[in-house]
Amino acid sequence: MGIEQQKIEPEKRLEQMVRRLKDNDHRITPQRYAVLKALSDSKDHPSAESIYETLVAHYPTMSLATVYKTLNLLKQKGEVLELEFSELGNRYDANKPYPHPHVICTECGKIVDPSMFDLKEITEKMVQETGFKIESHRLDFYGLCLNCQKK
Repeated sequence: MGIEQQKIEPEKRLEQMVRRLKDNDHRITPQRYAVLKALSDSKDHPSAESIYETLVAHYPTMSLATVYKTLNLLKQKGEVLELEFSELGNRYDANKPYPHPHVICTECGKIVDPSMFDLKEITEKMVQETGFKIESHRLDFYGLCLNCQKK
């Protein structure tokens, strides 16, 4: 995986992603760097479209295709976790690019990473019970966030 299972400061996370791409002979264009920075600075799970909307004013030559290509490259290198949702669209997590649980609001689509939750024991039990070689996992909880509960 790209990083250990802990939160890393945005500047360090940005450096890690840049280094990983450079080490694999990928150019760091201004647009690509902007996407990496947007991901490392993000406190939520942005969509490709929201990243594009944030950056296009500062990078008029930026295209949505550039954002998608960068996200795909980061996904291939294990530097971003792609969360696929049919109703919310895909979201991306570069700060914790390894499988971890999420809590998703069914009303507004907010996604939160719960703190301290270790899936190692559950994964080991799945291996023992099924004989599968687990390559990845996903655990999502759905409900209403505090803001939507107040409405």
